[in-house]
Amino acid sequence: MRRKGLGVRGVTLVIALMGSAAPALAQLDLAAPQELRVFDTPSDSGGSLTLIWPPASYDSEEIVYQVLVKEGSQQANPSDFTVIEEFPSNTHYIGDSEWTWWTRPAAEDHHHVTVRSGKAFELKAGGTYSVAVAVVSGDQHVASEIVHAVPEPNWVNWNQLNNLLLALLFGGIVFVAITLAKKRDMFLRRIPGLDAVDEAIGRSTELGKPILYLTGAQDMGDPSTIAAAVILGRVAKRAAAYETELMVPHREPITMAVCQEITKQAYMEAGKPDLFKEDSNFFITSDQFSYTAAVDGIMLRKKPAANFFMGAYFAESLLLTETGASTGAIQIAGTDSDHQLPFFVTTCDYTLIGEELYAASAYLSREPVQVGTLRGQDIGKALILGVLIVGTLLATVGAALDTQWPRLFLDIFKDMK
Repeated sequence: MRRKGLGVRGVTLVIALMGSAAPALAQLDLAAPQELRVFDTPSDSGGSLTLIWPPASYDSEEIVYQVLVKEGSQQANPSDFTVIEEFPSNTHYIGDSEWTWWTRPAAEDHHHVTVRSGKAFELKAGGTYSVAVAVVSGDQHVASEIVHAVPEPNWVNWNQLNNLLLALLFGGIVFVAITLAKKRDMFLRRIPGLDAVDEAIGRSTELGKPILYLTGAQDMGDPSTIAAAVILGRVAKRAAAYETELMVPHREPITMAVCQEITKQAYMEAGKPDLFKEDSNFFITSDQFSYTAAVDGIMLRKKPAANFFMGAYFAESLLLTETGASTGAIQIAGTDSDHQLPFFVTTCDYTLIGEELYAASAYLSREPVQVGTLRGQDIGKALILGVLIVGTLLATVGAALDTQWPRLFLDIFKDMK
C-alpha cells in the first residue's frame, strides 16, 4: 500500500494522538479503540507485530478500522504514520485466525491484526515502532492512543508444540515396538511376492540358468536401495544353497561394495563360502540408459530364468522388464517409485507395491530393529486413521451446531507455521 498523508483527517488524528480527543468524541459520537495491545508476534523470526483490541458496540460493515504504523517512538506528525491496513470493523477476529487454543492471546471475539513488512512499510527486527488504530466513518476519525512495540526473533515456535509432542509419541511407539521385537517374535503378514522368491530361484536351478538381481537407480542413501540390499542377502543365501549362479550388475560403486559384502556373508551363512565369486557383483556405468542397454544385453545373452527388480527406478523400468519378459524369465519387482508401478505390474509376475518392499526386507531379515520399526509404523498409521475419522465427525458437529469446542481436539493435529 502507498504511504498516505492524512490531510483533513490528520487534524482529527493529531487531536486524538495528543490526548485531546474529548471534543471530537462528543462531535463524532465514536469511541476510540480501547485497551489496544501491541506486542512482538510470538513464535516467529522477529518480522511482525501483533495488534489486539476488544470489540466495540459500533462494529459494522460501514465503519472502518485503519492500522497506522511509524518507525521510532518519538512524537511525530500524522503524515509520518503509514496506513498499512484498512478493513470493516466487523471483521478480523481472533476466532477467524489460525491461532491455536494454547497460544491464543485473547478471547475469540477480540480484533486481531498482524503487522508485517510490505511495499509501503518495512518492519525490522529489533526496531521500535509506534502503532495506533483509527476508527473511520465517512469524514469522521478517532484514533487510539499510540502504543510502542519491538519485534524480536523467538527461540521457540509454540504454535508447533503439538507437532513436537506427536513426533515424540510416534517415536515412543516405534521404540517400544523395537524393544518388544527384541524380546519375542512378532507376527508379520506373509506377502505373496515373497513366496515367489523361492519359486523363481528353484526354477533357475532346474533350468541351470543364472539369477539376475538389480538394486535400482539410487545409492545407499535411499531407503529403497537399503531394502533391496537386504532382500539380496536372502536371495544370495538361497542361490548359494542351490549352487545357482547369481549376477548383480550395479550403476553405483558404493552400492556395489555393500552388496558384495552382503553376498559374501550370505554364502558363508549357507555354508558355501567357496562358491562365492567377487565378480558376481559388478559395476557397469552410472549413465541411466547405457546401464539399461548393458543389462538388456545380459538378459538376451545369458537368458536368466529369474529377474529381480528391487529399489527405485525411473524411465528405464519398462525397457528392462519388457526385455526380461521377452526371454521368458520369472520377474519379481519391488519399488516405492509410484510412477513406475504400472509398468512393473504389467510386465512382472509379482510386484511388491510401495511399503511392501520395506515389509519384505523386515520379513526376510527378521532383524528386530526393522521388524519393530515396521510394527511401530503400522500402529502409527492406525492412530492417524482413527484421528481422521474422529476429526471429521467433530468438524461436522462443530459446523452443524456452530460451536467452537471441537477445536480443542482439532487444533492438536493442526500443522502450524
